[in-house]
Amino acid sequence: MKIWKGIAAAAALSLGLAAPAVRAETGVTDTEIKIGGAHDLSGIFAPFSVPAVKAAQLYFDEINAKGGVNGRKITYIVEDHGYQVPKAVQAANKLINRDGVFAMLLSLGTPHNIAMFKLMEPKGIPNINPLTAARQMVDPPAPWKFAGTAAYYDAVKATTEYMAAEQGSKMFCLMYLPTDFGVEIQEGLKDGAAAAGVSYGVETKHKPDETDFSGALGKIKEGGCDTVGLALGVSQVINVIATANKLGMSDLKFVLSSAGFHTVVAKGLAAQGVMGGVYAGAGWQDLEARMGNPEVAAWVKSYTEATGEKFPGTGALLGRSAAELMVRGLEAAGPDLTREGFIKALEGLNYDDVIAGSKVSMSPDNHVAATSIYVSAVDNGSWKLIKTIE
Repeated sequence: MKIWKGIAAAAALSLGLAAPAVRAETGVTDTEIKIGGAHDLSGIFAPFSVPAVKAAQLYFDEINAKGGVNGRKITYIVEDHGYQVPKAVQAANKLINRDGVFAMLLSLGTPHNIAMFKLMEPKGIPNINPLTAARQMVDPPAPWKFAGTAAYYDAVKATTEYMAAEQGSKMFCLMYLPTDFGVEIQEGLKDGAAAAGVSYGVETKHKPDETDFSGALGKIKEGGCDTVGLALGVSQVINVIATANKLGMSDLKFVLSSAGFHTVVAKGLAAQGVMGGVYAGAGWQDLEARMGNPEVAAWVKSYTEATGEKFPGTGALLGRSAAELMVRGLEAAGPDLTREGFIKALEGLNYDDVIAGSKVSMSPDNHVAATSIYVSAVDNGSWKLIKTIE
């Protein structure tokens, strides 16, 4: 009987009748899963990317030390684009076509992700939790697009309405980068002002490397603005608000998107003598106010011990949060890992993200991990939560 089985098997092989082998998914082997990320490690949003990469890698190291996900270790391959779109495309091309990554994680920048979509879409490469909250991250919908938090537009619009109703804002103006990112903030601010029945006035456009904002603030003052939306780089946000304070415009209020909701901003403003008057709408909560949570405190301790930093900033929070989302999705997808199975697994995730202070819940009709909006205000060098909008 064994002889006949051997002969039959040999005949089947010679005739091409053997059972087809399971196709190996790109970026996946028996021992490894390759994930890519195109980051700003040297440009105006490096305060987000650098710690995000660090925190994500630390989390992956922990997972890998325990044997990985279903026996596979995660390799996170990162490229720097310096907040330049052409370099982002080059980075994505390397990650997708040379490195052969399974998915993209935490790639930073609105126009950068939009440009990289042209490389991701043909291969259906999942784009997970990019470091941008632009609506385009999930709109128009596509099976491979997954955002981490509420959109810039939704958060800025809601925060603008809050400012009009509860902080007395009557005339909104805007200082912004004229990019896809800046336009998201522009539209949210305009529509929020219209919904609240208040005015929208002066706009000033800026370059990513601009450092002198005195002239623009002069126009803001002449325009009678009492509240200014900012869609600028992290250091630029601090510069603008500190300059306004020095020019005697201390009664001016500022509204930031999640791109400005950063620990560095609160600390940087305090160093310049600005202790309040700055508000932000984001899809997560600041860490400092939640140190009473044992799980948050434990992560902060492990991060600071591993990095030597005094405290993990906002970028680190986002990196850790996104890495957990990735791992939970991979675990739920099971040992026979395919992109199709991974996407289906992500669509079924439902858990409390303790580090970000948000609720993650996705479905085939909802590819935004957490949709709550948290309005916070700068208070003596820290961010203080003042309103939650579901």
